[in-house]
Amino acid sequence: MNGIHDMGGMHGMGPIVREEDEPVFHEDWEARVWGLTRAIAPWGRGRQWGSTRYEIERLPPADYLRMSYYERWFSTIVNRLLRTELITSAELAAAKADPTRPKPTLYPAPPGPAGAARLDIAIKAGFKISQRVRARNVHPEGHTRLPRYARGKLGVVVRDNGVFALQDTDVNGQSLGGKLQHVYTVRFAARELWGYRASPRDSVFVDLWEDYLERG
Repeated sequence: MNGIHDMGGMHGMGPIVREEDEPVFHEDWEARVWGLTRAIAPWGRGRQWGSTRYEIERLPPADYLRMSYYERWFSTIVNRLLRTELITSAELAAAKADPTRPKPTLYPAPPGPAGAARLDIAIKAGFKISQRVRARNVHPEGHTRLPRYARGKLGVVVRDNGVFALQDTDVNGQSLGGKLQHVYTVRFAARELWGYRASPRDSVFVDLWEDYLERG
């Protein structure tokens, strides 16, 4: 989807501030949110949770910009648990479970490739190193990892990273089947992306699934 999360190439967002010796967590509650995210993950099986990234992407723009990184994660946790009735609003407000409610069912893990890890599967590659390609100019309503600034732009394949499951989703955040395909690192000249005022010496490297590309 085209949302506020896809900031590449946008103006007015301020400088990127790098924090020296940045800790993994700035506050104790952030570590708890990370732990909660891992702990509740199995409870999404058989329920309409969809992609975590897409859940965050659907936050209202003002909330997305206001929230910190782990605030967005926590908002996703709460929204999922409430939407699938694993907890109630009353339980959330009381910060404890209602002992009169029946325990939810924990469903088994589905078969097939899961997650975004590289897969040791032999699939013919559609593109070769040094081949010119164009990123497709598409605007899906669900989650995609094709950044808006690269769509329709010409680049060159510089690396084949192997086979991965496509992470795109439909408008409800549900996987589009996890199609297995090659992921390529594509080099885009800065001027191709940003115009003649960009430095002719600069390039941007983007990892893109095969479905995102066409011959250049």
